[in-house]
Order: sequence, then structure tokens, then C-alpha cells
Amino acid sequence: MPPNATRRRRSKAKGVGFTIMVVGASGTGRTTFVNTLCESEVLPHKDCNNPETAALETSISIKPVNVDIEEEGMRINLTIVDTPGFGDNVNNDLAFQEIVNYLERQYDDILAEQSRIKRDPRFRDNRVHCLLYFIPPTGHHLREIDVNLMQKLSHRVNVIPVIGRSDSLTLSELKAFKKRIMEDILHYDIPVYNFPYDVEEDDEDTVQENQELRSLLPFAVMGSEEEIQIDGEYVRARVYPWGTAIVDDPEHSDFSRLKGAILGSHLYDLKSLTEDVLYETYRTEKLTRNAGPYLESRESTMLPAEDLANQSVRLKEEQLRKEEEKLREIELRVQREIHEKRQQLLAKEESLRNLESRLAAQGSDSMLGSPMF
Repeated sequence: MPPNATRRRRSKAKGVGFTIMVVGASGTGRTTFVNTLCESEVLPHKDCNNPETAALETSISIKPVNVDIEEEGMRINLTIVDTPGFGDNVNNDLAFQEIVNYLERQYDDILAEQSRIKRDPRFRDNRVHCLLYFIPPTGHHLREIDVNLMQKLSHRVNVIPVIGRSDSLTLSELKAFKKRIMEDILHYDIPVYNFPYDVEEDDEDTVQENQELRSLLPFAVMGSEEEIQIDGEYVRARVYPWGTAIVDDPEHSDFSRLKGAILGSHLYDLKSLTEDVLYETYRTEKLTRNAGPYLESRESTMLPAEDLANQSVRLKEEQLRKEEEKLREIELRVQREIHEKRQQLLAKEESLRNLESRLAAQGSDSMLGSPMF
């Protein structure tokens, strides 16, 4: 038996690791989409029952969740990285930076692991292979926040734009909206993942499949956590007065095509691009930055003692740089906590003012109703 056969069987039994990050403002259907994709309640819905806190600005938090699923006979160790709080503030610069920091930390972790003399066999690769960016179904053009986010992140992760809650648009509105979004992506030169193919190297079926998937960009998706019975079969759907929108029906939604692509036909391509292009680009940039002072000192002298001294300086600089990064992260966290405390304080002040107004009104009513002597 070939030695690789046992390894392949063991890998199949263990499952394929794959990580998806979902980014989008509240109300774009991000949570429902993930729960529909995994066919279970992976992400909790935001609680908006308290009117005093529903309108408060909340900072972004990044929450990875692991779930094992099976797609077309293949077991997938899927990690969903949720980003609740994104797009809910007037200024989202901190949110952009936190997402970038998270993506780069995963690259730093594997770079450090690859640099070890003895590697950890239980090391988990948490690099994000695909980012689904949920565009609200406005029917207009991309907003400034949409353009900025995709431009900033497309150099660190495979970005796939999707229109959330697409069932809120008519077919003609959806078609026109897709066209405007792709025109904006082309105009702003945003390098989204567009299902690349090579006519000369790829076979005819692959070229045709990728052309079809590319023509669907941005994917118009909807989700449903409830099943209804149609013609004796239970399906995930949303019921409206004008009819029923079925999640897996290609005439109603691109959900099934997107799911089949990221968890099936293009899973390994997304992993390969992350490993061979995005990660290698980041690794080269970082090593070049770190080695710059050392290489310059090498050009000025070739004495071993000088080399050792320069190497020591380089290591100290790298340590200082890491400390600076930690301080920046702490500063971002402190700013976020201050912002949250300020919002909570404003809410309590507003609640106190309302209480004082009610007490004052009750006091005046009681005075009017009391007998005069």
C-alpha cells in the first residue's frame, strides 16, 4: 500500500479545515445566513427587546465559532468568524483596524510556528480562507464603508461580496443592483475573489463553471431557520403574502450556488490562494521589513562580530515592534471600553431624566386632585 494512502484516509476521517469570516452591518441577514448554511443555530440573534439599549452604538467584537459539517460526503471542520458590531457606528475606522489585526495575527501565528525548530503537532491553522461581505439591499450603489472595507481587506483575504436579504428586492431591482455593484467594484479597482480561470490551462467544464459563478457576483442570498412543507417535502423558506421564497431554489436565491462553491468546488482553491498568494505576500513583506536594518548593516561590514551585534539589534527591534503592537491593541481595547461606558452612561442619564419627568408629572397631578381648604 502506498504510504500516502493511509495519510489521505486519515485526513478524510479527520476532516478538512476551512475558515469563513462574515462581515456586515446589523440587519443584513448575516446571522440567519450562517445558521442556514450550517443547518443549526451556530450564531445567536441580537437581542433588541430593550428599547433603551437597542439604539446604542456598540463596538465590533470578533467571535470565532467551530462547527463540524458534511458537504457532499466530505467532512469539514468549519470555523465561522463573526463580527457583530461592524458598521453600527458613525466612525468605523477602529472596526476596520480590528479586522485587519485579526487576519494578520493568524498569519503571524503560522509564521512563528513555521520558524520553530520543533513544531507543535496540535497547532491549529486559523487563517481565514474566505470573507463574505454582506451588502445591505438598498438597490442603489456601494456605500463608502463598503468600498473602504473591501479595498482594505482584499489584500489579506479572499473577499466575496453578497447581497443580504435579497428577497426584499424584486427580480428587476436585484438585477440592476448587481450591475451597479459590479460597476463600482470595477471603478474602484477592488480585487474581490472572482472565480479565476485560465482558458488555455483549465478544462472546458471548469471554465464554464467559473464563468457562471462570476456572472452571479455579487451573490444574492437569503436565509431561513424555519422549514415549511411544500408538496410533501420540508424546505427552508420564507412565507410572504405574495408567495413563498425558497432558500435553495436558484430562481429565488443564489444561496445554493454560493454554498456549493465555498464548501465544495472552490474550497481547495480558496485555501490554496490563501496559502500560496495572500500568506506568502504577507510573509515576504514582514520578513523584508524585519530584515531591512540587518541587510543594510551587512553591506557596510563583513566582520563576524559586527554581524552578531547587528543581529542582536535586529532581534531587539523586533521585540520592541511586538511590544508596540501589543500597546496599540491595548489602546484600541481601552478606547472601545471607554466608548461603551460612555454610551451606557448616556442611556442611564436619559432613563433618569424620564423617571424625573414622570415623578414630576405625578406630583402635579396629585396636587391638582387634592381638596382646597
